This record gives sequence, structure tokens and C-alpha cells, in this order.
Amino acid sequence: MFQGASALNLDAKGRMSVPAKHRDALLVQGEGRITLTKHPDGCLLLFPRPEWETFRSRVAQLPMDAHWWRRIFLGNAAEIDLDGAGRILVSPELRSAAGIEKEVILLGMGTHLEVWDAATYAAKEQAAIAQGMPEALKQFNF
Repeated sequence: MFQGASALNLDAKGRMSVPAKHRDALLVQGEGRITLTKHPDGCLLLFPRPEWETFRSRVAQLPMDAHWWRRIFLGNAAEIDLDGAGRILVSPELRSAAGIEKEVILLGMGTHLEVWDAATYAAKEQAAIAQGMPEALKQFNF
């Protein structure tokens, strides 16, 4: 289960060091094999390979009126491996799609992680807070 936020920086080659808590889980779940793809919210989705295979199967079964969503998720998927130093290479195409230049936020989302440009994430988080709590959460006990 992935959870928590980590502020990270990409190096000059576009590599991101995965924090140890997530790296260990990625090594156990998928032997360091990862799939990275874009999401229309403006972030990247990072899956350990077994979770990706489940997600990919679900997306592939979407009806024809969702063909653009298959293109977004499946057509942009990149299979990558953790290197010996625990880093992943984020391709220029995926960095561009998410507006990522250097500073990133890595968010644990349960079965997968999200990779955000830090400034984009901060702006979207503030906008969500400004809109107020959704109805589904108003009944939630904290």
C-alpha cells in the first residue's frame, strides 16, 4: 500500500530517486519493474508491474466511446526499471505531458503512485481546498 507524499528533484538526465519506503515496495511487488503513464489530471501514474497489468486489463475492456481514454493511458505507457541506485528515468515525453521540469511531488495512492510537478500539485490542491469539502466527505468521521 503506497501512501504519503515526498518532495523530490529530477536530475539533469530526468531521473527521479524513489524514496526507500516506496522503492522497497516496488522491489517486492514488481521486482523493480514499473510502468509510468500519463493521466489527464496533469500528473503521471506510476504502477508496480502487477498493479499495472490489472489496470491495463480494465482500461482495455472499456467500451468504444472511451477509446481516447485507452489511448491516453495505454498509448503513453512506458515500461521502466529501477536502476541500481533506486532511480527511474522519466522520459522527456512524459515529463512534458505532466509539465515536470525539476521539482516533483510523489504521492502514494494505495495501489500506485502519482508523480506531479510540485507547483502544479500545489495549485491544484489549493483549488480543491477552496472549493470546499465534497458531499461524500461531509459524512466522513475524522
